[in-house]
Amino acid sequence: MALLEQSERALPEAAPLEFGNIPPRRRSDVETKLVIASYNIRYAVGRYLISTGLLRKAGLFKSKNRSRNVAANIRAAARTFLEASKLPPVDILALQEADNGTARAGGHHVARALAEELNMSWVHAAAGIPRGVKPQPRQWWLDFEEQIGLYDPGDTGVALLSHLPLEDVRRIDLPWKDCAWRPRLSIGATVRTGERALQIFNSHIDPHSSANGQIEQLQVMLAEAEKSSLPAVMLGDFNTLSGRKCVETRGLLESRGYITPFPTGTSTWRGAGLRLHADWVFVRGLTVTRWGIVRPLNVSDHWPIWVEIDLSQRESSDT
Repeated sequence: MALLEQSERALPEAAPLEFGNIPPRRRSDVETKLVIASYNIRYAVGRYLISTGLLRKAGLFKSKNRSRNVAANIRAAARTFLEASKLPPVDILALQEADNGTARAGGHHVARALAEELNMSWVHAAAGIPRGVKPQPRQWWLDFEEQIGLYDPGDTGVALLSHLPLEDVRRIDLPWKDCAWRPRLSIGATVRTGERALQIFNSHIDPHSSANGQIEQLQVMLAEAEKSSLPAVMLGDFNTLSGRKCVETRGLLESRGYITPFPTGTSTWRGAGLRLHADWVFVRGLTVTRWGIVRPLNVSDHWPIWVEIDLSQRESSDT
């Protein structure tokens, strides 16, 4: 039986979106400036993906303090966003690899815990990892990640944390045939501030896919965004782990009217001396006035990225 058929049989129904509501915070300039950040938090386990993966394969990696270490990393991430010395105060934070209750995350609900530290509302979409489906061998450079246990009751997913109300929140399942045991998804929402409104789409694109497979996933997001004439923000971990994937991803988004302030090749991920451009923010119908990468921060092998959007100019596409 093909692996895809196995995973389809084992895959549970998509879990409903999980919400945690906190009264929105108001900033004096929130109607003219909006700061949005994206962070693959890698279940807050730390920066050392490759070295810990090698130790784990050799049976030398110990994780008895996992819960305590993950909790400390979540607090460290919160301090960085609260102190705002490396980036402006964030209105919306998109998370990828936000685990909920997995052993590898020490049992923590990462999105909820970080949102509580930041006093932000949150919504989490679980990936729906198939239970009992053993991950298959992959390209060696993608085989360092600690997998969720075959019968671990927890899950991973994507999340949006926000100081502003989120409307029309929806889960968007992405094609995931190239890595059948690891579903990929996006979460979309509409954000309103004052009389302005925009769409935001947070995605975790499959690193196992070819460039064409990643383009297929991005096209699903683009089609969802094009259902509305509202301005849009497309962001997340796009896993563009080669020059070709960077160029083709950027080319696709730009061909559909999106722009990004991030130069191709900007380092957003590091491991074993390598630095790659995995994370992006693209906007359509919006003006980015500032942008940046939050370094140093050792909560994950990725660094958070952020943009500041100017909302003072009216767009004819606003409704």
